[in-house]
Amino acid sequence: MRKLYAIGELLIDFTPAGQSGSLLSVEQFTKNAGGAPANVAAVCAKLGQSAALLTQVGQDAFGDFLIATVKQAGVDTQYIAQTADGETSLAFVSLTADGERDFLFYRKNAADLLYSSQQLPTNLLTAHDLLHFCSVNLVDSPMKQTHKAIIEQAHEMGCLVSFDPNVRLPLWHDTEACRQTILNFIPRAHIVKLSDDELSFLTHIDDEQQAVQSLFQEKVQVIFVTHGAQGASLYTKQQHVKAAAEVVQTLDTTGAGDAFIGAILSMLLQKNIAVESLAAFCETFATPLLTFANRYAAISTTKHGAITSYPTLQEVPISF
Repeated sequence: MRKLYAIGELLIDFTPAGQSGSLLSVEQFTKNAGGAPANVAAVCAKLGQSAALLTQVGQDAFGDFLIATVKQAGVDTQYIAQTADGETSLAFVSLTADGERDFLFYRKNAADLLYSSQQLPTNLLTAHDLLHFCSVNLVDSPMKQTHKAIIEQAHEMGCLVSFDPNVRLPLWHDTEACRQTILNFIPRAHIVKLSDDELSFLTHIDDEQQAVQSLFQEKVQVIFVTHGAQGASLYTKQQHVKAAAEVVQTLDTTGAGDAFIGAILSMLLQKNIAVESLAAFCETFATPLLTFANRYAAISTTKHGAITSYPTLQEVPISF
Protein backbone atom coordinates (compact mmCIF):
# COMPACT_ATOMS: atom_id res chain seq x y z
CA MET A 1 0.00 0.00 0.00
CA ARG A 2 1.21 3.49 -0.80
CA LYS A 3 2.08 5.63 2.19
CA LEU A 4 2.32 9.29 3.07
CA TYR A 5 5.38 10.26 5.09
CA ALA A 6 5.06 13.70 6.67
CA ILE A 7 8.11 15.26 8.30
CA GLY A 8 8.15 18.23 10.64
CA GLU A 9 6.74 19.62 13.85
CA LEU A 10 4.31 17.90 16.20
CA LEU A 11 3.26 20.33 18.90
CA ILE A 12 0.59 21.40 21.36
CA ASP A 13 -1.88 24.04 20.18
CA PHE A 14 -3.41 25.84 23.16
CA THR A 15 -6.64 27.42 21.93
CA PRO A 16 -9.05 29.62 23.90
CA ALA A 17 -11.61 27.67 25.89
CA GLY A 18 -15.04 28.96 25.04
CA GLN A 19 -14.11 32.52 24.13
CA SER A 20 -12.61 34.48 21.27
CA GLY A 21 -10.33 37.47 21.42
CA SER A 22 -6.67 38.37 21.76
CA LEU A 23 -4.15 36.34 23.74
CA LEU A 24 -4.07 39.22 26.20
CA SER A 25 -7.75 38.78 27.04
CA VAL A 26 -8.04 34.98 27.01
CA GLU A 27 -7.95 33.40 30.48
CA GLN A 28 -8.43 29.68 29.78
CA PHE A 29 -7.00 27.44 27.06
CA THR A 30 -7.72 23.96 25.75
CA LYS A 31 -4.90 21.62 24.74
CA ASN A 32 -4.98 20.21 21.18
CA ALA A 33 -2.54 18.24 19.08
CA GLY A 34 -1.13 20.34 16.24
CA GLY A 35 1.68 20.96 13.80
CA ALA A 36 1.00 21.18 10.08
CA PRO A 37 2.78 17.96 9.00
CA ALA A 38 1.02 16.04 11.78
CA ASN A 39 -2.31 17.49 10.69
CA VAL A 40 -1.76 16.39 7.09
CA ALA A 41 -0.80 12.89 8.18
CA ALA A 42 -3.96 12.71 10.29
CA VAL A 43 -6.13 13.81 7.35
CA CYS A 44 -4.67 11.11 5.13
CA ALA A 45 -5.15 8.48 7.82
CA LYS A 46 -8.75 9.54 8.45
CA LEU A 47 -9.41 9.36 4.72
CA GLY A 48 -8.31 5.75 4.62
CA GLN A 49 -4.71 6.11 3.51
CA SER A 50 -1.57 4.85 5.22
CA ALA A 51 0.31 7.73 6.83
CA ALA A 52 3.36 8.10 9.08
CA LEU A 53 4.97 11.04 10.85
CA LEU A 54 8.72 11.64 11.10
CA THR A 55 9.48 13.91 14.04
CA GLN A 56 10.61 14.16 17.65
CA VAL A 57 8.91 15.30 20.84
CA GLY A 58 10.10 15.68 24.41
CA GLN A 59 10.11 12.96 27.04
CA ASP A 60 7.28 14.76 28.80
CA ALA A 61 3.54 14.58 29.31
CA PHE A 62 2.87 16.77 26.27
CA GLY A 63 4.93 14.46 24.06
CA ASP A 64 3.07 11.44 25.37
CA PHE A 65 -0.25 13.17 24.69
CA LEU A 66 0.73 14.05 21.12
CA ILE A 67 1.85 10.54 20.23
CA ALA A 68 -1.34 9.07 21.65
CA THR A 69 -3.51 11.58 19.78
CA VAL A 70 -2.00 11.06 16.32
CA LYS A 71 -1.98 7.30 16.88
CA GLN A 72 -5.68 7.41 17.70
CA ALA A 73 -6.21 9.29 14.42
CA GLY A 74 -4.66 6.33 12.60
CA VAL A 75 -1.16 7.74 12.00
CA ASP A 76 1.81 5.38 12.15
CA THR A 77 3.83 6.67 15.12
CA GLN A 78 6.80 4.30 15.00
CA TYR A 79 9.05 7.05 13.56
CA ILE A 80 8.24 9.59 16.29
CA ALA A 81 11.24 9.83 18.63
CA GLN A 82 11.29 11.20 22.17
CA THR A 83 14.25 12.95 23.76
CA ALA A 84 15.23 14.39 27.11
CA ASP A 85 17.47 16.96 25.40
CA GLY A 86 14.58 19.19 24.30
CA GLU A 87 10.98 20.00 25.14
CA THR A 88 7.78 19.43 23.23
CA SER A 89 6.89 22.59 21.30
CA LEU A 90 3.92 24.70 22.42
CA ALA A 91 1.82 27.20 20.46
CA PHE A 92 -0.81 29.50 21.94
CA VAL A 93 -3.43 30.40 19.35
CA SER A 94 -5.99 33.16 19.81
CA LEU A 95 -9.21 33.04 17.84
CA THR A 96 -11.04 36.18 16.78
CA ALA A 97 -14.81 36.31 16.31
CA ASP A 98 -14.46 35.34 12.63
CA GLY A 99 -12.28 32.30 13.39
CA GLU A 100 -8.92 33.80 12.34
CA ARG A 101 -5.82 33.20 14.45
CA ASP A 102 -2.80 34.80 16.07
CA PHE A 103 0.16 32.76 17.31
CA LEU A 104 2.62 32.77 20.19
CA PHE A 105 5.21 29.97 20.11
CA TYR A 106 7.33 28.41 22.87
CA ARG A 107 10.07 26.40 21.16
CA LYS A 108 13.49 27.80 22.05
CA ASN A 109 14.74 24.27 22.86
CA ALA A 110 12.29 22.38 20.67
CA ALA A 111 12.70 18.62 20.54
CA ASP A 112 11.55 18.51 16.92
CA LEU A 113 14.37 20.83 15.79
CA LEU A 114 16.91 18.41 17.29
CA TYR A 115 15.77 15.52 15.06
CA SER A 116 18.88 14.62 13.07
CA SER A 117 19.37 12.89 9.74
CA GLN A 118 21.15 10.06 11.59
CA GLN A 119 17.78 9.21 13.15
CA LEU A 120 16.14 8.63 9.76
CA PRO A 121 15.45 4.99 8.92
CA THR A 122 17.51 3.84 5.96
CA ASN A 123 15.73 2.85 2.76
CA LEU A 124 12.45 4.15 4.17
CA LEU A 125 10.80 5.44 1.00
CA THR A 126 9.68 3.60 -2.12
CA ALA A 127 8.59 4.86 -5.53
CA HIS A 128 4.97 4.36 -4.45
CA ASP A 129 5.14 6.71 -1.46
CA LEU A 130 4.53 10.44 -1.03
CA LEU A 131 6.64 12.81 1.10
CA HIS A 132 5.12 15.97 2.57
CA PHE A 133 6.91 18.80 4.41
CA CYS A 134 6.39 22.39 5.56
CA SER A 135 8.64 25.35 6.44
CA VAL A 136 8.39 25.72 10.22
CA ASN A 137 11.27 23.27 10.71
CA LEU A 138 13.43 24.73 7.96
CA VAL A 139 15.09 27.21 10.32
CA ASP A 140 18.80 26.48 10.81
CA SER A 141 18.79 23.29 12.88
CA PRO A 142 19.51 19.56 12.65
CA MET A 143 15.92 19.12 11.48
CA LYS A 144 16.55 21.30 8.41
CA GLN A 145 19.37 18.96 7.38
CA THR A 146 17.07 16.00 8.01
CA HIS A 147 14.55 17.54 5.60
CA LYS A 148 17.26 17.79 2.95
CA ALA A 149 18.23 14.15 3.49
CA ILE A 150 14.71 12.75 3.25
CA ILE A 151 13.87 14.91 0.21
CA GLU A 152 17.00 13.62 -1.51
CA GLN A 153 15.98 10.06 -0.65
CA ALA A 154 12.50 10.73 -2.07
CA HIS A 155 13.91 11.93 -5.38
CA GLU A 156 16.31 9.01 -5.58
CA MET A 157 13.37 6.63 -5.15
CA GLY A 158 11.12 8.53 -7.55
CA CYS A 159 8.27 9.28 -5.14
CA LEU A 160 6.08 12.37 -5.12
CA VAL A 161 7.13 15.31 -2.94
CA SER A 162 4.68 17.89 -1.59
CA PHE A 163 5.51 21.22 0.08
CA ASP A 164 3.13 23.49 1.99
CA PRO A 165 5.26 26.35 3.40
CA ASN A 166 2.67 27.22 6.06
CA VAL A 167 4.57 30.45 6.79
CA ARG A 168 4.91 31.38 10.46
CA LEU A 169 7.03 34.53 10.51
CA PRO A 170 7.22 34.82 14.35
CA LEU A 171 9.45 31.73 14.31
CA TRP A 172 12.06 33.41 12.11
CA HIS A 173 14.53 36.05 13.27
CA ASP A 174 14.75 37.37 9.71
CA THR A 175 11.74 37.67 7.41
CA GLU A 176 13.88 37.61 4.28
CA ALA A 177 15.67 34.48 5.48
CA CYS A 178 12.28 32.78 5.77
CA ARG A 179 11.32 33.88 2.27
CA GLN A 180 14.59 32.80 0.67
CA THR A 181 14.60 29.45 2.45
CA ILE A 182 11.12 28.66 1.18
CA LEU A 183 12.03 29.77 -2.34
CA ASN A 184 15.05 27.46 -2.20
CA PHE A 185 12.92 24.47 -1.23
CA ILE A 186 9.98 25.01 -3.62
CA PRO A 187 11.86 23.71 -6.70
CA ARG A 188 12.44 20.40 -4.87
CA ALA A 189 8.69 19.66 -4.67
CA HIS A 190 6.34 18.34 -7.34
CA ILE A 191 3.30 19.75 -5.51
CA VAL A 192 3.22 23.18 -3.83
CA LYS A 193 0.34 24.54 -1.79
CA LEU A 194 0.20 28.23 -0.82
CA SER A 195 -2.31 30.68 0.55
CA ASP A 196 -2.81 33.82 -1.54
CA ASP A 197 -1.02 35.84 1.16
CA GLU A 198 1.94 33.46 1.10
CA LEU A 199 2.11 33.65 -2.68
CA SER A 200 2.32 37.44 -2.51
CA PHE A 201 4.91 37.32 0.28
CA LEU A 202 7.16 34.90 -1.61
CA THR A 203 7.00 36.36 -5.11
CA HIS A 204 6.38 40.10 -4.58
CA ILE A 205 4.15 39.87 -7.68
CA ASP A 206 0.60 41.27 -7.48
CA ASP A 207 -0.91 39.33 -10.38
CA GLU A 208 -1.70 35.83 -9.14
CA GLN A 209 -1.19 33.99 -12.41
CA GLN A 210 2.16 35.68 -13.03
CA ALA A 211 3.21 34.98 -9.46
CA VAL A 212 2.30 31.31 -9.76
CA GLN A 213 4.08 30.88 -13.09
CA SER A 214 7.26 32.31 -11.59
CA LEU A 215 7.33 29.33 -9.18
CA PHE A 216 7.24 26.62 -11.85
CA GLN A 217 10.90 25.76 -11.51
CA GLU A 218 12.75 22.44 -11.65
CA LYS A 219 10.46 19.71 -10.25
CA VAL A 220 7.29 21.75 -9.63
CA GLN A 221 4.30 20.40 -11.61
CA VAL A 222 1.19 21.52 -9.70
CA ILE A 223 0.54 24.55 -7.50
CA PHE A 224 -2.54 25.01 -5.32
CA VAL A 225 -3.47 28.48 -4.09
CA THR A 226 -6.10 28.80 -1.36
CA HIS A 227 -8.25 31.90 -0.98
CA GLY A 228 -10.07 31.23 2.29
CA ALA A 229 -13.80 31.78 1.92
CA GLN A 230 -13.31 32.48 -1.81
CA GLY A 231 -12.20 28.92 -2.59
CA ALA A 232 -9.01 27.65 -4.18
CA SER A 233 -7.16 27.39 -7.48
CA LEU A 234 -5.19 24.63 -9.16
CA TYR A 235 -2.40 25.56 -11.56
CA THR A 236 -0.25 23.54 -13.89
CA LYS A 237 2.04 25.12 -16.46
CA GLN A 238 -0.78 24.91 -19.01
CA GLN A 239 -3.97 25.19 -16.96
CA HIS A 240 -5.74 27.18 -14.26
CA VAL A 241 -8.97 26.05 -12.58
CA LYS A 242 -10.71 27.70 -9.63
CA ALA A 243 -13.46 26.26 -7.43
CA ALA A 244 -15.62 28.05 -4.89
CA ALA A 245 -15.46 27.27 -1.20
CA GLU A 246 -18.34 25.53 0.55
CA VAL A 247 -20.33 27.86 2.79
CA VAL A 248 -20.38 26.74 6.43
CA GLN A 249 -20.71 28.25 9.89
CA THR A 250 -17.02 28.68 10.75
CA LEU A 251 -15.92 28.25 14.36
CA ASP A 252 -12.17 27.70 14.06
CA THR A 253 -9.90 27.84 10.99
CA THR A 254 -7.00 26.08 12.77
CA GLY A 255 -5.64 23.41 10.46
CA ALA A 256 -7.97 24.24 7.56
CA GLY A 257 -5.11 24.65 5.09
CA ASP A 258 -3.69 21.34 6.26
CA ALA A 259 -7.11 19.77 5.76
CA PHE A 260 -7.14 21.07 2.19
CA ILE A 261 -3.74 19.74 1.14
CA GLY A 262 -4.25 16.55 3.13
CA ALA A 263 -7.44 15.88 1.18
CA ILE A 264 -5.60 16.47 -2.10
CA LEU A 265 -2.76 14.13 -1.16
CA SER A 266 -5.22 11.48 0.01
CA MET A 267 -6.81 11.44 -3.43
CA LEU A 268 -3.44 11.19 -5.15
CA LEU A 269 -2.56 8.23 -2.94
CA GLN A 270 -5.93 6.58 -3.53
CA LYS A 271 -5.60 6.93 -7.30
CA ASN A 272 -1.97 5.70 -7.30
CA ILE A 273 -0.71 8.85 -9.02
CA ALA A 274 3.00 8.80 -9.85
CA VAL A 275 5.40 11.63 -10.67
CA GLU A 276 5.00 10.99 -14.40
CA SER A 277 1.19 11.20 -14.33
CA LEU A 278 0.71 13.97 -11.75
CA ALA A 279 0.18 16.99 -14.00
CA ALA A 280 -2.09 15.15 -16.44
CA PHE A 281 -4.23 13.75 -13.61
CA CYS A 282 -4.58 17.15 -11.95
CA GLU A 283 -5.54 18.79 -15.24
CA THR A 284 -8.15 16.13 -15.98
CA PHE A 285 -9.69 16.10 -12.51
CA ALA A 286 -9.00 19.67 -11.37
CA THR A 287 -12.60 20.53 -10.49
CA PRO A 288 -13.41 17.40 -8.44
CA LEU A 289 -10.04 17.64 -6.69
CA LEU A 290 -10.66 21.24 -5.65
CA THR A 291 -14.31 20.65 -4.81
CA PHE A 292 -13.53 17.76 -2.49
CA ALA A 293 -10.59 19.52 -0.82
CA ASN A 294 -12.62 22.72 -0.35
CA ARG A 295 -15.48 20.76 1.17
CA TYR A 296 -13.21 18.81 3.49
CA ALA A 297 -11.43 21.95 4.68
CA ALA A 298 -14.73 23.79 5.19
CA ILE A 299 -16.14 20.99 7.34
CA SER A 300 -13.00 21.05 9.48
CA THR A 301 -13.69 24.70 10.38
CA THR A 302 -17.08 23.87 11.92
CA LYS A 303 -15.38 22.33 14.99
CA HIS A 304 -12.62 23.47 17.30
CA GLY A 305 -9.05 22.21 16.93
CA ALA A 306 -7.36 20.56 13.98
CA ILE A 307 -6.95 16.77 14.15
CA THR A 308 -10.13 16.29 16.20
CA SER A 309 -12.10 18.34 13.66
CA TYR A 310 -11.14 16.28 10.61
CA PRO A 311 -13.93 14.07 9.25
CA THR A 312 -13.41 10.46 8.21
CA LEU A 313 -13.82 8.87 4.78
CA GLN A 314 -17.22 7.57 5.90
CA GLU A 315 -18.35 11.10 6.72
CA VAL A 316 -16.93 12.69 3.54
CA PRO A 317 -16.52 9.99 0.88
CA ILE A 318 -14.29 10.61 -2.13
CA SER A 319 -16.76 10.60 -5.02
CA PHE A 320 -14.65 10.17 -8.16
